[in-house]
Amino acid sequence: MTAILETHGLTKRFGGLVAVNNVSISVERGSITAIIGPNGAGKTTLLNMISGMLLPDKGRVIFEGKDITSYPAHKRARMGIGRSFQNISIFPNLSVLDNIKIALLIGLGEFGASINPLKKLSRYDLLEEAIAIAEAVGLGGKERFIAGSLTQADQRKLDIALAISRKPRLLLLDEPTSGLSVEEIPSILSLIRRLRGNSDPLTIILVEHKIEVVRELADRVIVMKEGSVIAEGPPSSVMNNREVIEAYLGEGYA
Repeated sequence: MTAILETHGLTKRFGGLVAVNNVSISVERGSITAIIGPNGAGKTTLLNMISGMLLPDKGRVIFEGKDITSYPAHKRARMGIGRSFQNISIFPNLSVLDNIKIALLIGLGEFGASINPLKKLSRYDLLEEAIAIAEAVGLGGKERFIAGSLTQADQRKLDIALAISRKPRLLLLDEPTSGLSVEEIPSILSLIRRLRGNSDPLTIILVEHKIEVVRELADRVIVMKEGSVIAEGPPSSVMNNREVIEAYLGEGYA
């Protein structure tokens, strides 16, 4: 498989704090890669530099062979990088359908389609596309529900729906099971597996604290500590790495 994403020596400082230090990773197309590590390890900062929310002080980000290091987040989104955040980001007072329609319009550069009339969707097409996305994330039949009235798991599904509305080829998920009960987590894992798919699979990078989620989903695991990568590889080997156990999992894990 070829790499869809590479980072070379990414470094980010906040004052005297080095949040990410010389991180180089390669992510294979169609894979699910989990980034784990203790709080403050630099996981979300790394995700922010990949998505363009932050620009690195040093290093490069390569997406599909193109250097996108200087590109802002909206340009990376247009190129095919989608992003979901740890804190669910939806319009709570609008319906599921309206949330998705807004994401579709933003993705087309519309809120005034005069920017590019050729991209304008008819009202019918917009509705059909929004319904299809709702069904794809498991919200079929709940399209008219007010977003803020949904369960935490369904709000997470809606958040992911907004992230995939532009049909990204790389999806970044920041703690997708955060705040969910044990009973709710399986539905999100099932969704992530469906999104990855089989033919022309979506590539997913997720930050996750729950080790069982990582073991169940990830093809590859990257472990960070104090801004640096300390281990990477298949879950089975990484979880038995002595440095990883000492730094993150704890002695009781083994």
